[in-house]
Amino acid sequence: MPTGTLYVPSRSTSRDLSGQRVFDRDEHSMPTNRSEVRPFRSSARAIAGIATSLLLSAPSGAAMDQERRIDDAAQEALAVTIYNADLALVKDRRRVALDAAENRLAWRNVSERIRPETALLAETGGRIQVSVLEQNFDFDLLTPESLLQKYIGRTVQVIRTNDAGEQEIEDAVVLAANQGPVLRYADRIETAVVGHLAFPDVPEDLRDQPTLVLHLNAATAGEGLFELSYLTGGLAWKADYVADLSPDGTQMDINGWVTLTNQSGIPYRRAQVQLVAGEVNRVVEEMPMPMMARGMVMDAAAPMPQEESLAEYHLYTLPRPTDVLNNQTKQVALLSASQVPITRELSVRGQAYAYQSRAPDGWSKLPVSATLSFENRGGNLGIPLPKGIMRVYAKDSRGNAQFVGEDAVDHTPKNETVRLKLGESFDVTARRRQTEFKKLAGTSAYDYAYEAAFELEVKNAKVEPVTVKVVETIPGDWSMLQESQPHTKEASDLASWSVVVPADGATTLSWRVQVRF
Repeated sequence: MPTGTLYVPSRSTSRDLSGQRVFDRDEHSMPTNRSEVRPFRSSARAIAGIATSLLLSAPSGAAMDQERRIDDAAQEALAVTIYNADLALVKDRRRVALDAAENRLAWRNVSERIRPETALLAETGGRIQVSVLEQNFDFDLLTPESLLQKYIGRTVQVIRTNDAGEQEIEDAVVLAANQGPVLRYADRIETAVVGHLAFPDVPEDLRDQPTLVLHLNAATAGEGLFELSYLTGGLAWKADYVADLSPDGTQMDINGWVTLTNQSGIPYRRAQVQLVAGEVNRVVEEMPMPMMARGMVMDAAAPMPQEESLAEYHLYTLPRPTDVLNNQTKQVALLSASQVPITRELSVRGQAYAYQSRAPDGWSKLPVSATLSFENRGGNLGIPLPKGIMRVYAKDSRGNAQFVGEDAVDHTPKNETVRLKLGESFDVTARRRQTEFKKLAGTSAYDYAYEAAFELEVKNAKVEPVTVKVVETIPGDWSMLQESQPHTKEASDLASWSVVVPADGATTLSWRVQVRF
């Protein structure tokens, strides 16, 4: 037998995971002497230096004999509804033949992240009345490691090849299998075993795929279409947007993508995929998603997903069935809108604490934020936008697209405004200083009164003039005593000014405020 083999012979009859007969003892029985040992294919996996491969993936026993295996081959339809927070609803429809009275169905290839308590089985045609008596989710999968663990305390055979090319067989009891096998022979205990392990069979409670075993009672015998619905983790989606600014900066083209990620342990082939945008309340403990991805597939073909209202959420249905493979990130086109009018803005913001205490002497630099906004209406927009990240590009003088910033977009209904912060201006700078501060009154936390005065200087190194919006957060009950230009009271605690700064020049804004608490 070549190095790197795990030999699993049968007893009287071996069966695969569904309980189907594989072969009888007189066809492939356990070797009784060296001349009867036959080689089997090797596997890439190893346990403490013993490379292994499985001849059988087949538990045997009475329980398996009674099971009816329901494979993907019986699948008639598959639908997956994916929510935002690592949650999905799987609806798997398969054709099943039942006997009258009790049946045991091994519904194979369910999600590894299934929430078994949410599973619901229903016959879609209403022709067969069934009641589920019991269900078990078997997720102890058949691997060299799990097989060895199941044989702790049991006897296996160790097969070695000597220098003459002859094979020697010796019985041993598995004492432990934590970081490799520990074996007790008749006269010794060994760990780093050179050779191959042969197991008499595969334990009944090991499966080659995650399997939901359904024990149900059927009123009559017959064949019908049964749909298994369940919630699972490991599936997620998000929206990503790409915006391309026009050369004059007055409009942009927007393309939206749906990014699907499948880490549930199984593929979903030719599935009807629907996406729910909104925050669904869940009374569950969140499970972290493993950070892995096999690849990215981009699918930009029209038509776009159909959108509709669903209770307090929005539902997007992909236009055609698609494959969402395990450990895969897939992108599907969500929207495409051209020549969307935008408004660009430079802004400076001050903080409330400056009105309650004396500031250090001198100027303090303030960032000048570059933002743009657009209305979600008209053209190809005007649909509810799922939350995601919008990345903005602008073309340079050579026509090459350059990344100029990104920002998060929240769930946005139609006819609402989307605002994006792209970054901070390089050529437009601002600095502010407190020119005066005095306490007018107050001895407790509720009757203080202050008066404060400020100057804010904005400089512009561009070759064209710019307008900068200055926004100050002023706490308490305040009144403007003096200002170099009129302000706009945007809210009870917000005062703003639109400051025009000439090309290659500077503008100074000054104001004095009285504040009471």
